[in-house]
Amino acid sequence: MQVSIACTDHNLKGRNGDHGKTNTTSPNVVNAARAKFRTVAIIARSFGSFTPRHHISLKESTGKLTGMKYRNLGKSGLRVSCLGLGTWVTFGGQISDEVAEQLMTIAYESGVNLFDTAEVYAAGKAEVILGNIIKKKGWRRSSLVITTKLYWGGKAETERGLSRKHIIEEIVRAMTYVINQGMSMYWGTSRWTAMEIMGTYSVARQFNLIPPVCEQAEYHLFQREKVEVQLPELYHKIGVGAMTWSPLACGIITGKYENGIPESSRAAMKSYQWLKDKIVSDDGRKQQAKLKELGHIAEKLGCTLPQLAVAWCLRNEGVSSVLLGTSNAEQLTENLGAIQVLPKMTSHVVSDIDHILGNRPYSKKDYRS
Repeated sequence: MQVSIACTDHNLKGRNGDHGKTNTTSPNVVNAARAKFRTVAIIARSFGSFTPRHHISLKESTGKLTGMKYRNLGKSGLRVSCLGLGTWVTFGGQISDEVAEQLMTIAYESGVNLFDTAEVYAAGKAEVILGNIIKKKGWRRSSLVITTKLYWGGKAETERGLSRKHIIEEIVRAMTYVINQGMSMYWGTSRWTAMEIMGTYSVARQFNLIPPVCEQAEYHLFQREKVEVQLPELYHKIGVGAMTWSPLACGIITGKYENGIPESSRAAMKSYQWLKDKIVSDDGRKQQAKLKELGHIAEKLGCTLPQLAVAWCLRNEGVSSVLLGTSNAEQLTENLGAIQVLPKMTSHVVSDIDHILGNRPYSKKDYRS
């Protein structure tokens, strides 16, 4: 099962390469494509453009059997688990296909319905592994939300970017086309600025096109401004929600770098020199000191530091879902346990965390339009 909406064998190649067949697609073929894909396409990088949806309030519900929390993706009607499973670095890279299946099984049985991937992850292998596992497990496709991202594709100049050649049309019009063809249900942006997202909104309104419903952004204890200051205004004005990643700051919050960089860790790899530099920098040392203090709060709450960090992300009312990146079952199970910590994230606890981090207290005024 191929979940990428960028390079698929289901009609896209025919429409791309044979203009004479563009309008001859049979209803059966379109329905088959609709059943197989139903992805949320996340356009990565910048270039910008976004349109208002009906303002559906972001209400949280709880799965009776799993205890998982579900929220609307932005102000769309799509319900997603507040914790999702990401495949970056792990699927097709750090872990075997067997471990990937184990992780997906734990996540799915715990109520996770959101799985995130991208065309660039392991050069497309992550998408294939994800699809194969879903097919093997026989999970109902209608019970899952698969998100994929476009921009970094092949090595050729025409195989990457957000051009018509690569994604069929130019951004907003292309995503509208993909959704109208049934290959995707919604689309969003990743790592765009607030100005770029507002630009998308304007384009969509002007040409009666479909706007994105979410922005995928980095968010953790040490990276707050965009999600807490910029995105809330977009959420209330045009309905874009936040799907966040790296709640553990690339593993820094787990404490594994407290006494240096282990040889077997990601930061010891050549391709992750940037992470190593971040850890050994002055800011990195200050963060390590703050983690020790945060550990005391976690201890008082009866949870681990990673659980505290994930629950801290979840307490933000503008966050639709937090994507977890994990390489083993124990770590995933621990992170999923953050849902039980969420009720303990009182204003007093959050205030104590802000004090340790040296930030101003979390305030509702950030969410005024």
